[in-house]
Amino acid sequence: MPSAADIIARRLFDAGCRHAFGIPGGEVLTVMDALSNAGIEFVLTKHENFAGFMAEGAFHSTGAPGVLLATLGPGVANAVTVVANALQDRVPLIFLTGCVDPVDAPTYTHQVFDHRALLGPITKASFTVVDGAVDVVIDKAVSIALDDQPGPVHIDVPVGVAGNPQPEAFGVQRVRPAPAAPAPGAELETARRYLREAMRPLMLAGVDVLYHNAAPAVAAMAADFGIPLITTYKAKGVLPEDHPLALGAAGLSPTADKFLLPLLKQSDLILLVGYDPIEMRMGWRNPWDRHTPVVEFAPVPNTHYVHQARVSFIGHVGAGVSALREGVEPKPTWPGDEPGTARAALRSAFKPDEEWGPAAVVDTIRGVLPRHGVATADSGAHRILLSQVWECYEPHTLLQSSALGAMGGALPLAAGFKLSAPQRPVVAFTGDAGLEMVLGDLATVRDQRLALVIVVFIDELLGLIEIKQRQSGLTNLGVEFGGTDFVALAQAMGGHGVVTASRDELAREFEAALNRDSFTILACPISKRAYDGRL
Repeated sequence: MPSAADIIARRLFDAGCRHAFGIPGGEVLTVMDALSNAGIEFVLTKHENFAGFMAEGAFHSTGAPGVLLATLGPGVANAVTVVANALQDRVPLIFLTGCVDPVDAPTYTHQVFDHRALLGPITKASFTVVDGAVDVVIDKAVSIALDDQPGPVHIDVPVGVAGNPQPEAFGVQRVRPAPAAPAPGAELETARRYLREAMRPLMLAGVDVLYHNAAPAVAAMAADFGIPLITTYKAKGVLPEDHPLALGAAGLSPTADKFLLPLLKQSDLILLVGYDPIEMRMGWRNPWDRHTPVVEFAPVPNTHYVHQARVSFIGHVGAGVSALREGVEPKPTWPGDEPGTARAALRSAFKPDEEWGPAAVVDTIRGVLPRHGVATADSGAHRILLSQVWECYEPHTLLQSSALGAMGGALPLAAGFKLSAPQRPVVAFTGDAGLEMVLGDLATVRDQRLALVIVVFIDELLGLIEIKQRQSGLTNLGVEFGGTDFVALAQAMGGHGVVTASRDELAREFEAALNRDSFTILACPISKRAYDGRL
């Protein structure tokens, strides 16, 4: 009979998982061995947070839940940030941890604390594996992680139970629910009437469009009905951003809000499609007039109260959008072309026409990276600017921690995606402080032979925090730090490094980096006030 660990590993393999990430300890060795035997490669990292972000990167590439493995005690505690990130950024993550057996827990205290109590507020569910019900527990965990809205599920695996033979009497596996469209009725007819009558419709799309694979339906709705589309940062690429109806992303930029929020006030119909406001700044609370018809397609009921809609459909986003358009004929919209004016103003406000600086770096690399290339961004000033300047042409091609906003995520997100899709070109954008948070895991990138390009904005400053200090009239404190020789560091860690300070040099070095079989750090010095007036 298979062991408990074998059943867990086989179910994860059936779910499409091909990698697990983490740091082993004595309490998880049986689980790790079972994962390997099932065809799931274990990837050793230097920190559990890095491992969790790598797992997310793999998810964006494959669609299968990420798998994070940690030992009891400090291994679990180290992973708290990335588990919280998975909850807020809607990432399906299976977090496997070791724990002592129930018979030992009352009299053994070394490294022991209540994992489930710590992780309860930041997971969708937390289970402890028990003899005789392992197949139920792991199927529940996978199903809940993937259910709307996706998120992390924790499984404690007691040391003794992991190797115990288990019956597989039922081979438990839940059938995935079929996509649910709005039921015919008064609410759907009201929404269709709004669409027929609207002259200035606007669509706002969020991360749930991606997880429902609804991008084609949303893009077709925008194009066929002439509806301009605003996305959150995570939904960039739902409509290719060189399309004239694509208004780019909203989230954290006050400059972008100056042009986008007025469109909501002018609109006579707002369609919310998979829009999750957890990515948005404070100005996006109740941003439309209360008399404006607002129709919402969401996977879960609205309990956040960041906004409200006049008609709300809970179900599959793509099926909802398709149902809305049935029997409605497209017609010309926005006779004054206010969205076109806003699009032009946005492009002007974020025009990367500087000879050198962060926008020039982003623009130069976007011009070289193929359209299907993938970029990741760390948290900080560069992420806000990049999310406005960088064009995406398909979903899942700009990865970032946009809800929790955790630092140190760009490199592991890029590494996890690249490991799962080695044929795709991948570039990680990070500030110098963000990279310094995860320097140890350059060894992981080296050991996995990942041909990543890492672009580092060097200003020796926590730029976004320094701007906020100045705006608040506070003393410059705790935001400056010393410089790191990233070229020497790259070479010492088995990669290649070069300093670039012009567009031509950067383009040349980036092309060369794409053709290497190891990682490259492109160090890009910028001024300490490079982001002033740009966000």
